[in-house]
Formats: sequence, structure tokens, C-alpha cells
Amino acid sequence: METKDLIKNLIGESIKVKKKMLEPEQIEYIYNVANKIVEVYKNKKKTIICGNGGSASDALHFAAEIVVRFEKNRDALPSIALSENVSIITAIGNDFGYDCVFSRQLEAFVQKGDIFIAISTSGNSPNIIKALKSAKKLGIFTIGMTSSNGGEMKDMCDLCYCAPSKVTARTQECHILLIHIIAKLIEEKIFN
Repeated sequence: METKDLIKNLIGESIKVKKKMLEPEQIEYIYNVANKIVEVYKNKKKTIICGNGGSASDALHFAAEIVVRFEKNRDALPSIALSENVSIITAIGNDFGYDCVFSRQLEAFVQKGDIFIAISTSGNSPNIIKALKSAKKLGIFTIGMTSSNGGEMKDMCDLCYCAPSKVTARTQECHILLIHIIAKLIEEKIFN
């Protein structure tokens, strides 16, 4: 396949998946996830977000949009990405095991009324699953972001957004759009 044809095919695949996000079930999930996060900020609480690899970058991106700004200059809101502190991650990994890198931090940072957001394209990452179990023990509302399969985490989350794709790249593209939608709605509903 020619390089230009490959580029066109990849853009076409992305558009096709994004069109699936317009389906009523998808819109309903996006609406519910966004409204729950807005509610947390109206109650002066925070989001705590985690993911591995590309999803770790998505968690960092998400937290930055919330803490700094999306489209409006406005007051900062509290959000923590658990993938941001290399010293903590490597210490936990060394002392307790890599599957504890998020659950241990969650135990340290979470407070009643916060929301825990877990991002995993497979939905089966052991450290994400362990963190979701910890969140449940701590009585924290959980939101998942995963692929159409949902994996193990799908049934563990209070709300789980399953992107309409099994392809990792397309799933991550949907997650970034979801993050931007949430950031926009936070600014509109809290700082209108």
C-alpha cells in the first residue's frame, strides 16, 4: 500500500470510529461520565486519574486540562495523575511490586467524595484492577475508560466508558476526545 493511501485509510478509520461515538448509547455514557465529574467539582472535590503507557499520558493530559485550563482562563481545579511522580512509582514498584503503583498512591491521596478515573485500553492491566479494588474498599466512585471489550475493569467501575473500537490507537483517540468533552463541560457548567 502506498504511504498516502495508508494515511487516508488511517484517517478514515479514525473518522469511522468517531462517528460511532454519536450513537445514542455512546452519547448517554459520555453525558453520565461528564456530569458525574462536574458534580465532583461542584462539591469541591478532586479527580485522581491513572493509566499505563499511552493511557498514562492521557491521565497526565486529563489532569493538565483540569488544573490549568481548557479553553477559558478560570480558577484551577484539583486533579492528580498517578503516573506523574517517577520517584513514587519506582519506590512502590521496587518495595511492593508494580501492580501496587496506583493502589498505594490512591490510598495516600483519595478523600471521601473524590472520583477515581482508570484508563486502560485492554481493561485488564493488573495495576489498574488492583487500584479499582482499592477504590472500592475506600468507598470512592470509579470511572473507567477502556475499549469496546471493556476487559475485567468494565464490571468493576461505577461508570465505564467503552470506546467503540478494539484497536488501541482508535480507542486512545476516543479517550482524548472524551477528555476534551469533559474539560469543555466542566468549564461551561462551573465557570459559565
